[in-house]
Amino acid sequence: MNMRQAYVIGLTGGIAAGKTAVASRFQALGAPVHDADVAARVVVEPGSEGLAAIVSTFGPDVLDARGRLDRAAMRQRVFADALAKRRLEAIIHPRVREWLHQHALAETAPYCLLAIPLLVENIAHYRWLDRILLVDVPEAVQMERLIARDGIDRTLAERMLAQQASRAERLALADDVIDNSSSEAALDAHVQALHRRYLALASER
Repeated sequence: MNMRQAYVIGLTGGIAAGKTAVASRFQALGAPVHDADVAARVVVEPGSEGLAAIVSTFGPDVLDARGRLDRAAMRQRVFADALAKRRLEAIIHPRVREWLHQHALAETAPYCLLAIPLLVENIAHYRWLDRILLVDVPEAVQMERLIARDGIDRTLAERMLAQQASRAERLALADDVIDNSSSEAALDAHVQALHRRYLALASER
């Protein structure tokens, strides 16, 4: 039985597509946005079950001097070890999904967005979403933005893009698509139109 009050939209897109810009525009219109990246930090805060599980799995050297997760050290460790990466994800991802689900359940606004970068890759766990909104740009645009944003070379950018779902896979799952390769004004207009549509959909539930 669906006990949610709010209509819940999964907001996703490839790296450097502009999800943050879209999310901030929805927030400015009064729509709550709950972010998986925020959740991933919250679930490993000191004193959390998530951090305790990481320490139990990887040892106390994953903590910094303040007893917090040393993210840089952890990144280095999992980047070089696929098994370690899977073990870390097995700890963090279920907790992130639960955090997002609980925030969606508690939401009292007509609708909310859950910003989930790897939504397509993990869609089996998010079948309860009402709708999926994709922020889309051509892959060439995505590549140039990623290189400029992160100050990386093309080889690394290509490797990062290759680790994500393809553009075609994202488009196949999306209910709504925002083309973010145009102007700021066009983006504003598209978000405003979707805001009105989502309010209407929420009222029809």
